[in-house]
Amino acid sequence: MDDPTDAGQTVCVSPATGEEIGRSALNTVADVCGAVERGRTAQAAWAALTVKERAKRLKPLSAWLTAHADELAGTISKDNGKTRTDALAAEVLPAALAADFYCRKANGFLKDRRLMPGTLFMASKAAKIARVPYGVIGIISPWNYPFAIPFSEVVMALLAGNAVILKAASETQLVGRAIERCFSALALPAGLFTHINMPGGAAGPAFLEAGVDKLFFTGSVPVGKRLMALAAETLTPLVLELGGNDPMLVCPDADLQRAVAGAVWGGLQNCGQSCGGVERIYVHRSVYEPFVAALGDAVRRLRIGVDTDHQVDLGAMTTVKQMQAVEQQVAAAVAAGAVVAAQSDPPAGNRGNFMPARVLTGVDHTMAIMREETFGPVLGVMAVEDMAQAVALANDSDLGLTASVWTRDAREGERLARQIRAGVVMINDHLMSHGLPETPWGGFKQSGLGRTHGAVGMAEMTQVQCLVHDYLPGIRRNLWWHPHGPAVYRGLRGIMEMRYGRGVGKRMKGLASLAWIVPRMFTSDIPKGTTSTDRK
Repeated sequence: MDDPTDAGQTVCVSPATGEEIGRSALNTVADVCGAVERGRTAQAAWAALTVKERAKRLKPLSAWLTAHADELAGTISKDNGKTRTDALAAEVLPAALAADFYCRKANGFLKDRRLMPGTLFMASKAAKIARVPYGVIGIISPWNYPFAIPFSEVVMALLAGNAVILKAASETQLVGRAIERCFSALALPAGLFTHINMPGGAAGPAFLEAGVDKLFFTGSVPVGKRLMALAAETLTPLVLELGGNDPMLVCPDADLQRAVAGAVWGGLQNCGQSCGGVERIYVHRSVYEPFVAALGDAVRRLRIGVDTDHQVDLGAMTTVKQMQAVEQQVAAAVAAGAVVAAQSDPPAGNRGNFMPARVLTGVDHTMAIMREETFGPVLGVMAVEDMAQAVALANDSDLGLTASVWTRDAREGERLARQIRAGVVMINDHLMSHGLPETPWGGFKQSGLGRTHGAVGMAEMTQVQCLVHDYLPGIRRNLWWHPHGPAVYRGLRGIMEMRYGRGVGKRMKGLASLAWIVPRMFTSDIPKGTTSTDRK
């Protein structure tokens, strides 16, 4: 059963064995409101610290993660179903790298930025951009990367001076509790970080009702749209990462060995449950047959099962519901003419959520498996006549999270990448940019709004405040201040004529009109001899 509850608790069940592995107490809307209120109180003092002081408090994170790496990888594996190696490589290790990176870079990302004057006439106005924390950030995280996705967002939000309320996925509550232990080990003010457990459909409305100042959501497109509609009522800003149907383009000069290995990892690790994973592959016809043959061999060799000794490549699907959705897409594609060209063998006689990894050929864009997010261990492969056709097919989707281009020609790879409508495009790699803390993560079209990670992601944790000083000494009033009159009008127009007028005469006339009203800047009273109809 997915997400079972019992007497106010979520019952955590291993996707690989079907056994109960723990329980997590459920929270109410009142609990969320209380957490936001406590977070707001704690945030005021936290934001008063310098960024360097906040980074010092968070600096022990990487060492803590390292000391508990095996425990965390084991918890993620049991709760989500992925292998421990996958959990370590794609979740714990990136989290440790991210914590170190953001603690080192936060001060630079968040420092005030001075703006150069845009025009000589306003050069006395010195402006700068300051980054102001929102207050209380709400984060709703998914079950496919239950540790890595929320972890970086929590770290960035805290470094930026916010309090955080985290709602971890109901399906992976043990991981949510592990994140809670991680941040509890730090010397943070009480109430600054709170983990909440409640059903997914109730969490977003509860966060918005409680008054979070910004909401980060990772999940499906339909849920993201509903949250956006709810947030519109209070104009609560959102960052949405809503999934993808990511293309992989294989050029005729690609290193096929690397491309095949990249497709297997980028498309099938975590049992294909990656919003930024490879789902559809477009291969130049000249290398299509050898590519498909090599891909089939690699997929057939994948070992699927319970991870007891690190001797399996793929673990279990996280939920039965997702297994059923994948099977429906595969069955519909096969009924429409697709062929299962290769598949791996799941373990026999096991009660876990195991399913084969598959390669489909004979697919086209009339099939849902090539148009919609599959979120499972399936790779659809199509031959293309040229790479222009591959780009067109890659863009034939209402999703645009990530993509990849595989070629030995770096310049050609980037040329093609720039034509793909996706938030991240990698050349000769796929998916792993989520583990690069310096790179922004997010998509085009219905893949979401906003970005996480890197300097861009850190900026999402703050509001922009512009500060403007007037440093010119002796000025009593600006040229356009009251009282007004014809001379003031002519002088202001003279600024435009002096700068943009056609011909020397026009510009000199503008200069004279401006010079006539400059003295009024140094007086606070109406100059003597000025009539009411011609005040300077």
